[in-house]
Amino acid sequence: MESNARVVVVIGAGDLGSRVARLRAARGEQVFALRRRLPDAAPGDAVHWLAVDLASGAGLNAMPKTPDAVVVAVAPDERSEAAYRALYVDGVGRALARFTALPRLIFVSSTAVYGEDAGQWIDEDTVPSPPAFNGRVLLEAEANAAQYASQACALRLSGLYGPGRDFLRRSALQASAGRRHWSNRIHVADAAAAVSLLLDVPAPPAQVLGTDDAPAWQWQVMNFLRAQTDQPPLPEPDGPETGRRIANARLRSLGWVPQYPSYREGYAR
Repeated sequence: MESNARVVVVIGAGDLGSRVARLRAARGEQVFALRRRLPDAAPGDAVHWLAVDLASGAGLNAMPKTPDAVVVAVAPDERSEAAYRALYVDGVGRALARFTALPRLIFVSSTAVYGEDAGQWIDEDTVPSPPAFNGRVLLEAEANAAQYASQACALRLSGLYGPGRDFLRRSALQASAGRRHWSNRIHVADAAAAVSLLLDVPAPPAQVLGTDDAPAWQWQVMNFLRAQTDQPPLPEPDGPETGRRIANARLRSLGWVPQYPSYREGYAR
């Protein structure tokens, strides 16, 4: 490791954060990845893993004080407003306050900050109007985090899927037709690539939407998954459109090319 290698800190090295950490370490950067429990040692792993509890602040002193970039990719243990606020606002703020002169911050957020629910297309010019606590807390956390860096970007991801994320596949086998609902997703490998790209672009936008190329009706995705196990297709449901369709033109314009441009590639067996 060269002494002048770029220093990157990943706060929240779960599945997504660990992928980002390894992508950057493979480029010769000095990467510090924070998580509550250290992973099992892997041969050739160049990531510096740090055991950190954001709730108490334990372990934060081991972080470098002046990194070149920070990625925030945390995820709460439970879906409650208290848990979201304790992690995204209090815990992340506690960590970011330890840094000085932070040049770049990538904050992994969610398209839950938008409230459209009648099939509308949304992009970065759409005004956030979160209908639920998770979107409201994330919007607040984005703004709080941005205060700590001279360049800050909120990457608002649609639904993550990939290895070990089998909820939709399991649901498809038990599904009814349900609503005429638009769904959006991004494979976790493509999400990690998007974060890594935003660490490199000369001047990242303040907000970027991260999603694949193909918003799809939920029932269509379900039928694709059902066909893989020879289950009969679900009928197209009746009723009004719900959900929203998310555009990825800004992320594409920055040079991001998804490995899995739609659910068909991502869920292919």
